[in-house]
Amino acid sequence: MNEAASIDAKNGAPRQGSAPPLVELSNVSRIFDEGAIVALDKVDLAIGMGECLAILGPSGSGKSSMINMLSGFDVASSGTVAWNGVPITTQKSWAKLRGSQIGIVFQEFNLLPTLTAVENVEMPMFDHGISIAERRRRAVEALDMVGLDGRLNHLPFRLSGGERQRVAIARSLVNRPKLLLADEPTGNLDRANSEHVADLLFGLCAREGTTLVLVTHEEDLARRCTRCVRLKDGRIVSDTATASNRGNGRHDAR
Repeated sequence: MNEAASIDAKNGAPRQGSAPPLVELSNVSRIFDEGAIVALDKVDLAIGMGECLAILGPSGSGKSSMINMLSGFDVASSGTVAWNGVPITTQKSWAKLRGSQIGIVFQEFNLLPTLTAVENVEMPMFDHGISIAERRRRAVEALDMVGLDGRLNHLPFRLSGGERQRVAIARSLVNRPKLLLADEPTGNLDRANSEHVADLLFGLCAREGTTLVLVTHEEDLARRCTRCVRLKDGRIVSDTATASNRGNGRHDAR
């Protein structure tokens, strides 16, 4: 199956045989400055459909590079990144995946200040042949899912930090992605808003069956996931089930 067929296949899965991981890194390295900086060092990571995975590690451990590999925003120096068992090698294929099957929540919200909440949520649907009326319907529905149906026409500066992050979550979910990547989604929020946003992410993913990959430095947040991967110096040093999922435990990385 080629890249386009993999992306377009019904339910995002091959038609024959057992289902491969939703996304998989195989012997992936990311090197900068002609080898002076090794952000990822021969990483192997397979993430199945419906998993809830936390990625932890100190600053400079490779967490951001891992997210960039899983989203296709960066290209591996060596190794392969596969979606449903098919290596994805072109930016066109990655862009198509991000537009239809990968949602991303950033720490900095990344909302356009001149667009209302509902207009910001509509953005991922541009250039995908979706009518204006359907874009608006889906955006309103997504904002209702995160409890912001009363803030549709508010500009970002009129929203609290927690509300802006919820708009960002609605935007990431509007295309009903199979994979949701959340990069320090509570990093800029106070404790109350952090807990609310975390509850929202875990609740939505549980209901929708979405695969969640959460980059965080917060141990309490990581323990709410069913699997925890720890990075150090660009390598996976452990890959274990959390206390809530010990029955499906994984062994520490060798």
